[in-house]
Amino acid sequence: MKQQKQASFLDAFIPIFVLVCLLGSAVYLYGDNSSSGPNQIALLFATFTAALVGLKNGYTWRLLEEAMIKGITLSLGAILILLMVGALIGTWLLSGTVPTLIYYGLQIISPQWFYAASCLICGIVAMSIGSSWTTAATIGVALLGVATGLGLDQVVTAGAVISGAYFGDKLSPLSETTNLAPAVAGSDLFEHIQHMLWTTVPSFVIAMIIFVIMGFSADVSSDIGRIDDIVSILNANFNINPMMLVPLIVLLVLAYKKMPAFPAISIGAVIGAVWALIFQSDLLATQVDVSQGQLVGYFKLVWATFYDGFAIQTGDSTMDDLLSGGGMAGMLTTTWLVMTALMFGAIMEKTGLLEVFVRSILRVARSTGSLIASTIATCFGTNLIAADQYIAIVVPGRMFKEEYKKRGLKSVNLSRTLEDGGTITSPLIPWNTCGAYMQSVLMINPLDYAVYAFFNLINPFLAIIYAYIGIKILKIEPKQLDKEQA
Repeated sequence: MKQQKQASFLDAFIPIFVLVCLLGSAVYLYGDNSSSGPNQIALLFATFTAALVGLKNGYTWRLLEEAMIKGITLSLGAILILLMVGALIGTWLLSGTVPTLIYYGLQIISPQWFYAASCLICGIVAMSIGSSWTTAATIGVALLGVATGLGLDQVVTAGAVISGAYFGDKLSPLSETTNLAPAVAGSDLFEHIQHMLWTTVPSFVIAMIIFVIMGFSADVSSDIGRIDDIVSILNANFNINPMMLVPLIVLLVLAYKKMPAFPAISIGAVIGAVWALIFQSDLLATQVDVSQGQLVGYFKLVWATFYDGFAIQTGDSTMDDLLSGGGMAGMLTTTWLVMTALMFGAIMEKTGLLEVFVRSILRVARSTGSLIASTIATCFGTNLIAADQYIAIVVPGRMFKEEYKKRGLKSVNLSRTLEDGGTITSPLIPWNTCGAYMQSVLMINPLDYAVYAFFNLINPFLAIIYAYIGIKILKIEPKQLDKEQA
């Protein structure tokens, strides 16, 4: 058996260079459509390049293939959620749940406060249920519809949704990443959350102030008359009443009760389908082929909504786009993107190419400020390369843990930094599992909304400023340090 060689910096650089060149070319040539296939091909070629480097260094193809399969296996939970979210969006459109949310949103939220309100609402919901994904797929989708009715920018709205969803997710004890970061770093969950408040809350407050300013600066006067038209279209096509919100309430309760995302979202989708049959009979009657009987036609339509989504013709093209979508089939491109991204990340980790960058960083990270800045940069880089927020927490956490302890820094410094750099930067990258997911439900490219995801942009920089100034950087007490080193 050929002996495996340690990877050099050049070895690690070559696949990254190939990936950056190909992804850049994909965006240049295909624009917003780059995630519909071109990015996946770029990731595949970068994976093959990393595999060639691994073969050169003594890794067998079997080992590399096993690593890729393991990488894909890690994504299966996310893929199941993705597929079921597609079904949920489809049935919630058909059942009138999303249209009802849009209807009431238009009645309640003032255009001037809309961006800030969207951010705050998503923050509260995500903190309550511990899931940025569920928040974006439910509340986020509806808020984008409200933005259309108010004549506001959907891209800015998406930035507000992402900001709020990740703020709430980050501080929720129910969140997977909020539990994962202290587990990797070796800190206590609630001490970790308390320590995160120092960087997270100021970042959120700054983001909210920006959204308030943007809301009051937005010119919506010419579009206000459009609201009456949208309300009329919603009333003409759907049965709008508070009962339509039951599927959302059930889903939020299940999430709050810590039911895993896949069964909770599945139940939400099924309730949406049942609600469509019970409450939207007039709508169904206009959508079905009754040649096989009305009940059979209704059943076929609801069944098709699970896999193919829902489409409506209202006579208004903008509303047709707003009220149509969903379906498992619509998530297949995103699934492909997630799989290819994790294949590349798995090869990079298996062959030690990721570790090369961390070793290089530690050689130049002399001060506490530079160490924390380097950790954040590594988490962000891992999100770029490995394309998954869990890997961006686990790999840097594992690699930096001893260095933090060696420098007398409490483990909560590391766990907070893993979240500041790993969790909240993940939705800003189109080929990351989180970025791909957000694009699939919000229908906006992460490269577009990233500019307005102010919380996600501000938080890492504020954490770095804290590190260099020395604000809330906790040291291990001498007695505790002796105990940990014993």
